[in-house]
This record gives sequence, C-alpha cells and structure tokens, in this order.
Amino acid sequence: MDQREGKESAMSRSESTVSRHTPHTPFGPPDSVSVDSNPMSTIYRCRAPIASLDCMDDFSTHSALHLFQPASWSNMSRHASVYMGNHASMPSSVTPGLRYKNLGKSGLRVPNIGLGLWTKLNEDVAEDLVMTALESGINLFDLSEAHYAQGEVDLGRILKKRNVKRSSIIITIKVYWSTKSEERGQSRKHIIESVKSSLAKLQLEYIDVILLHKVDRVCPMEELVRTMNYLVNQGYAMYWGTARWTPTEIMDAYSKCRAFNCCTPVVEQTEYHMFCRDKAELYMPELYHKIGVGTMVWSALTTDKGLSHEELSGLFAKSRFNRKYSTFSWWEEEPVGTDEPENKESSTLRSYKDKLQALSDLANALNCSIRQLSLAWSLKNENVNCLLLGATSVEQFKENIHALQIVPQLSPAVIVDIERILANKPQRPPMISTLAMRNQQNAKPDADDDAETSKEEDVEANVASPEKEADLKGCSVQ
Repeated sequence: MDQREGKESAMSRSESTVSRHTPHTPFGPPDSVSVDSNPMSTIYRCRAPIASLDCMDDFSTHSALHLFQPASWSNMSRHASVYMGNHASMPSSVTPGLRYKNLGKSGLRVPNIGLGLWTKLNEDVAEDLVMTALESGINLFDLSEAHYAQGEVDLGRILKKRNVKRSSIIITIKVYWSTKSEERGQSRKHIIESVKSSLAKLQLEYIDVILLHKVDRVCPMEELVRTMNYLVNQGYAMYWGTARWTPTEIMDAYSKCRAFNCCTPVVEQTEYHMFCRDKAELYMPELYHKIGVGTMVWSALTTDKGLSHEELSGLFAKSRFNRKYSTFSWWEEEPVGTDEPENKESSTLRSYKDKLQALSDLANALNCSIRQLSLAWSLKNENVNCLLLGATSVEQFKENIHALQIVPQLSPAVIVDIERILANKPQRPPMISTLAMRNQQNAKPDADDDAETSKEEDVEANVASPEKEADLKGCSVQ
C-alpha cells in the first residue's frame, strides 16, 4: 500500500513538472512531451488550408545553403553526385538569389528561373547549357514541339549521357493548336499521340507538366479535361496546365474539372514584361487565390534573340500589347500588321525608343544591362512562379541569370522610377453594379423610341401638302 502511494505521488510530481515546463494545448499535453527523453518541438495537430502553401515561398537559397552547406569541395562534389545522378566530376554551386516556389497551389517546387530549349543549337552547346543550368540549381526545362521539335531529342540524349537523376529535374512540354504543329487540334487522339511521341523522344517514362497551348474552339472542353485527367491517372504526366488561355477559358476548364471529378490545371504560361502587364498583374493573381493556378512567364526579352535598341523598339511597336489578353506570337507567325496610320505608328515607335533610352540610363546607374533590368523587374513580382529564359550560349545564359542579383537593388524608389518611365501600370476597370447595367439597358430602348419619333416627325414635316405648296408659291411670288 505504501509503495503504491509512493508511485502515485511520484507520478503526480512528474506530471506537475511537465505541466510547468511545457505548454498545454486544447487537446492536452503535446505528443512530444516525454519525461525520460530530450524535449522536442511541439507538434500541433490541425488541418492547414491549401493557401498556407504561400508561407513556403520564404524558402530561399540562403536557408538552403545554411541547411546543406558542404564543409569542403569534396563534400560539394559528393552532394553534386547525389543531385545529378552519380556524376561526381562537376562541382555544384547554388546561384545567389535563386528561390524555389510552389507551382500554383500544387506541391511541385520549381525554381524561379527555368531554361527554355526553343531554338536549334549545336549538340555541344546544348549539353553545356543544360549542365550549366543544373550546376546553378536550375532544374526546370521547357520544351516546345512547334518551335524546335529536335529539342526533346537533344534533352533526352543529354540526360541519358550524363546520367542525370530523373527525380531531380522538371520537364514541361506543350501540346499545340497552332500553324506550325504537325497536326492541328486538341482532340483526345492528338493529345495522347503527341504526349507519347514526346516521351519516346525524351526516353522518359513520364512528363512533369503538360501545357495545352491555346484553346481549340472545335474540341469540347469536357473532352479536353477528361483527356488530361486520363494522362495523369495513367502516369504519363504528373500535372497539366495551359498556355495563352484567357482567364475565362481557365475558369471554364476548372469548372468542368470540378463537375467531372478531374485533375485541375495548376499553371498558366503567359507573356509578361514591362510592356505587357495586364494579364499577369491583374487577372492571374485572382486566379491563383480562387482556384490555385500559378503563373509561368516568358517574354521577347528573355529569349535568345540578340536585339539592338532599334530592333527592340520595333518589336514593341509591332506587337499587340494594347489588347487585353493577346500575347506577342512571333514564335509561331509573323507579327500582324495594324491598320493604324503611319504617323501614329511612328509616334508609338518614338515613345518606345524614349522609354527604352530612359530604362537604359537607369540600368547603367544600377551597373547592369537593360535585359538584366527587365528580368529582375519580372522576378520582383511575387505572383510569378517561374521565369523562362532562352540562350544560345553559356555566357549569355550566365549573364541572364545574373539578374537574380539585381533583384535586391530594386528598392521601392527604383520601382517608382520605373513606373514613372513606363507610365503603363494596369488599372482594373471600374465596377458597374447590376442595377446600373439594367438602367443602361432600359435607357437604350427609350432613346431608340425618341429617335424613331423624331425621325417620323421629320418625315411628316417633309411630306408635301396642298396648303404647303400654296404657301411656298405665295412666298416665291412675294
């Protein structure tokens, strides 16, 4: 009896000690509390909403370096071999400023810069570009069948030759509805055949993200979303997204996915730069918060075209940036000529030249090029999950990714100067209430009736009558 009382008193003392030194939750003491072990961090069992993934954006390369910083170059090569598939001869260096974000509200982590293999390159140059990107921590590669179909073959050959670990890279491809694809349309037949062809060229078992380029007006949306759900269920793809879709079309696809219990799109690939801002800044953040669609961007400035001042001005002037959702389609077809008069086009060209000259002066003040300033400005937007870059040489690619170090220099004062130069900050149109719209619609028939009444009176006034003719004769005689 005395021994039992002694044990109970000992247990009460230990519980009191735990209650004094550990916080209690509404569900009692945390599971990590242990009397005979080292204290651990408190684990709270609760359900986090999907929007809480935003907090993961705080993960940066500084935290990655702090967690995985090697002690020596030998350890660094060992880490590189793990990352790049037992290829221990290359040292790995993390690029300063490189961050990894969730693609939309999915669990897929992507770097904020990706490499686009869009143009024909020499085999050695292409291999050097891919390996340079991997050494820099950039593991996302964007491919395009219509732009450069051989890119899939080249990437598959490089990955197999260098024994790159498949789980360490992210590959995105596009299924096209355009003028340069071999088969037009996005029917179930065309999508599945295109994906299987890409897998054979890449020599891979699955693709990370499949993007549907533009909407096929002939193909029903239900068939499209069911086809993408089939590819995900069969293991051909992990996720799917869209490219150059309007927000209305994305919402339509999302609604169909929810109605038919299909996998929803996770990303939209669109154009975004200093002279094309409406869609990426106004509508894509709203889609992200509502349905979890992320944003992957590209622009003419991020491609491999070496453009001079005059060529850049002409590029901006000829492109269709004034339209709300259109993007510059110089990859697929020639720029569409406008019906504007020549004097207006020349004035627009001069305005672009003036803006580019002011931006060039600002870039010189920041000790960078105008291309790097444009890239850093795009990366400054937190709504951008990944910015795609193209390059024709390793030097050009390194120069482009140096823009990551320009981002911290874009202080609020510098952003204000850029906005003053551009003078094109997108503004959401004013909201019109339903009652006001109804009043406008009701006012239109009344205005039409008044117009018809006045026309009838004019006709009656012009109709000839005997009395009027007599008056006119009298006037003429007088």
